[in-house]
Amino acid sequence: MENKYFAHETAVVDDGCTIGAGTKIWHFSHIMPKCILGEKCNIGQNVVISPEVVLGDNVKVQNNVSIYTGVTCEDDVFLGPSMVFTNVINPRSAVNRRGQYSKTTVKKGVSIGANATIVCGNDIGEYAFIGAGTVVTKEVLPYALIVGNPGRQIGWMSEFGHRLKFNEDGVAVCDESGDRYKLQQGRVSKI
Repeated sequence: MENKYFAHETAVVDDGCTIGAGTKIWHFSHIMPKCILGEKCNIGQNVVISPEVVLGDNVKVQNNVSIYTGVTCEDDVFLGPSMVFTNVINPRSAVNRRGQYSKTTVKKGVSIGANATIVCGNDIGEYAFIGAGTVVTKEVLPYALIVGNPGRQIGWMSEFGHRLKFNEDGVAVCDESGDRYKLQQGRVSKI
């Protein structure tokens, strides 16, 4: 039976993976056993996806990204060039901690910028936006805009990736989509 996904001839796809229809895996990438890649994902050059990683549908993984065991990305996640997830909070070369991998969930629609680092065990809420070079060291709220090292929240983003400006009633409108958002008790929701 022919694959319903594309893998470049230099990519290594281990036995025991589940890869959805329309997914593309590019040059020199390694997809390890027991991982699940959804439909219509794009896996760039020199990407490592470790065992048991789960990617939803339409996940875009740019070049030189490492996704380690314990990571789950929901649908429509964007992982920028050379960003990385960790999976052990206190690694030591001489101490085997393979059974102690922390779990990290990246919710639907999140964008993570180039060279960002996500320290394991810190979930990222829906449609959050992690700026380039940011180091995420704690949980991220839905729609939050996070920058810096350590990462700190400096605002809120729409589902279309535009910074939200809230009026005195706590309402903001996305410049591109016209969608409306409400800021209430330190959290944003779409209305």
